[in-house]
Amino acid sequence: MMQAKSTTWLVAIIVALCISACSSSGGGRYDMADDKAPSNAPDVTKVEDAHPRYEPYSRGGNKKNYTVLGKTYQVMDTGKGYQATGIASWYGSKFHGHLTSNGETYDMYSMSAAHKTLPLPSYVRVTNLDNSKQVIVRVNDRGPFHEGRIIDLSYAAAHRLDVLKTGTAKVKIEVIYIDNPESVALAELKESKLHYIQVLASSNKSKVEQLAKNLESKYQLKTRLLSANNLYKLQLGPIGQHQIATKLNEKLKSDGYPQSYLITE
Repeated sequence: MMQAKSTTWLVAIIVALCISACSSSGGGRYDMADDKAPSNAPDVTKVEDAHPRYEPYSRGGNKKNYTVLGKTYQVMDTGKGYQATGIASWYGSKFHGHLTSNGETYDMYSMSAAHKTLPLPSYVRVTNLDNSKQVIVRVNDRGPFHEGRIIDLSYAAAHRLDVLKTGTAKVKIEVIYIDNPESVALAELKESKLHYIQVLASSNKSKVEQLAKNLESKYQLKTRLLSANNLYKLQLGPIGQHQIATKLNEKLKSDGYPQSYLITE
């Protein structure tokens, strides 16, 4: 009987820790007492937005009601139609590598975020109302539990929105809700944005022009050359479908162009 009670108590503690993954209260499970930016961060300017897709809500992190710091929160049944305006903050090194509220591992270099009541996972478009910059993040964690804040952004998302300097920013958040896998396919068919793959940038114009001819012949796509500050940027495209552009970018990387990356217009 005592063993059963001890096991129940241990499970309860673990669940509480996961729910309060990015709570402001300290905890011995973290490597540092206070949060901070990474000291040797990689270049996150080219990290792509999270790509909305159908995902069933996970079992972990979606307990109907939970309490943190004496306040009880009620998790929504669905994020469909949800939008809000408020203050965004961000979280970084202290939580990097630790479990999020739905049992995944927090990666501060990914486009992710934490929200108090949205079902996990959810995809959210975040707009910085001070500079109109936007990102799409995948919400897989709970928080922030500071009064008046509506979303906690990953380091990469905060970097893209230019929030790192100020620490917080006024934002608008909008859930991108996908009912089922079929609606994803329809969304891709209706996609109006164009994608390019930047293969390389070089000051040697003749070299870039020759490579452009080779790539056009090999991949049966057009290229364009953009010049700025004595550099010539070689881009392959346009490509109408994001999924196709992503696969081609992966192909280019394996074909000897590891620095290639997607550009969306």
